[in-house]
Amino acid sequence: MLSDLNVILASLNFISIIDIFLVALVIFWILTLLQGTRAVQLLRGILILSILAIISASVLNNLTAFSWLVNKALPALLVAIPVIFQPELRRALERVGRTGKVLAGGRPQAQIEEAISAVSAAAVALSGLQHGGLIVFERETGLEDYIESGERLDARVSPLLLTTIFYPGTALHDGAVIIRGEKVVAAAVVLPLGGNIATDMRLLGTRHRAALGITESTDAIAVVVSEETGLISVAHNGKLIKGVDQRRLEQLLRAFFRNQLLDDTLAGGKNNGRRILKRLGFGQPDADERESRSSVRH
Repeated sequence: MLSDLNVILASLNFISIIDIFLVALVIFWILTLLQGTRAVQLLRGILILSILAIISASVLNNLTAFSWLVNKALPALLVAIPVIFQPELRRALERVGRTGKVLAGGRPQAQIEEAISAVSAAAVALSGLQHGGLIVFERETGLEDYIESGERLDARVSPLLLTTIFYPGTALHDGAVIIRGEKVVAAAVVLPLGGNIATDMRLLGTRHRAALGITESTDAIAVVVSEETGLISVAHNGKLIKGVDQRRLEQLLRAFFRNQLLDDTLAGGKNNGRRILKRLGFGQPDADERESRSSVRH
């Protein structure tokens, strides 16, 4: 065995190291993409079954029928993988497609800041009145399919408009509002319900599940106000942060939008945005931050 290892090490060169590094990078990217989703358990089960099947077929060479079954099942498994991991593959392709859009530039800073301020003020007002609300920020991934399910408004965003929409007596209060730039594009929008297996669905209402659903399938950001408790929550990437105040809500939204701001004064803002997200539990803290900062429960 040592001799085989020596042969492998002797055959390594610079190109081989780059080759191994690229393969490791792709595997790491796939695992990062699947982290926190239902696909993690599916992938684990597929890997365990594949390893057991390969080991059994190689050790028990005399089992002709079992070896035939393994040889026929593995190609079928490769065909099934794109079907099983369809949501994750779609998310990966969307991320690749967003690259050109990010390089071309995002929305002007003033529009984003205006929308963030209006939504934060409206969320606090709704919380005080204990009126439920669901506000979704569109980012690179288009939400036109969902917008078509609601009523188009194309109105300038303001706290008064948002609190009026979600007043229980209005016809548009039962659904989500979608914001694009500084415009309220549509109201009474129907969103898909979501929530990963780590989330207790019994503790979440329909608005919270809809916020998780839209952020699981797109890069949108959702702000939810509970009708029962008045608590304000933020959903991003299928994760939920509960019980935020106005100051923290604005901090979260600015952190999530950090890469879209075009102001040159925020050229160094990406690192600040990452630090904020790490502090809030989205991502791993740096080594020197782990001792002094605790992650937020989602």
